[in-house]
Amino acid sequence: MSKVAAVTLSFWIMKICATTLGETAGDLLSMTLNVGYAISSVILLSLFLLSLVMQLASKVFHPVLYWSVILTTSTAGTTLSDYMDRTLGLGYALGSLILLSCLALTLAIWSYSEKSLSVSNIRTTRAELFYWVAILFSNTLGTALGDFLADDSGLGFLGGALLIGSLIALVALLSWVTRLNRVMLFWIAFVLTRPFGATFGDLLTKPSDHGGLGFGTIGSSVILAAVLIGFVTYTHFAQKRSADGVLA
Repeated sequence: MSKVAAVTLSFWIMKICATTLGETAGDLLSMTLNVGYAISSVILLSLFLLSLVMQLASKVFHPVLYWSVILTTSTAGTTLSDYMDRTLGLGYALGSLILLSCLALTLAIWSYSEKSLSVSNIRTTRAELFYWVAILFSNTLGTALGDFLADDSGLGFLGGALLIGSLIALVALLSWVTRLNRVMLFWIAFVLTRPFGATFGDLLTKPSDHGGLGFGTIGSSVILAAVLIGFVTYTHFAQKRSADGVLA
């Protein structure tokens, strides 16, 4: 059986929650708690590697393990992007270009090595490693793109979220009414949900005089974590009922 989540509507809802939580939790550690981008990146990358090892060691799909890796790639991606763009001084545009190149190279090597970019039939460790590396780069890229839209484009947090949300809706429409390659559309949507989460996270956390809703990083993180835990719990028990039905 495939070790990754099936791509359904609930998948995209949980993906947006996880990426938005990654943005708010990453900011909570690096800025609110004043840990700093470099140390936060080391801490969160360590958590990502730990969760990834547990995911790779599993022989079957476990929703808790899978979404833990998604969440840790989101939090690590937030601080990594901020470290590149702000501490190293690369800026959002150059940082985004570098990360986009890394993602494209990962997908190219994956396609050449596995002869497929399928995201619904991950059965080998090598394919799964490519999958998670691509996700880490896409989530880091999404943070840089989201910050670029929110800070440098003049759209603001709400404008950036509306633009990315419209693009995601367009990709969904194309998947329904066209025969465009579904794997290609998946990765486009996957990348886009990260800047949507980044801009939506900024919209939730930033004060009203900066164009946000003023919930703060702690309040926003608690709300998003509760929503994500609820969906993951539902997915776990739905999977268990399905398995029990097959055995019966």
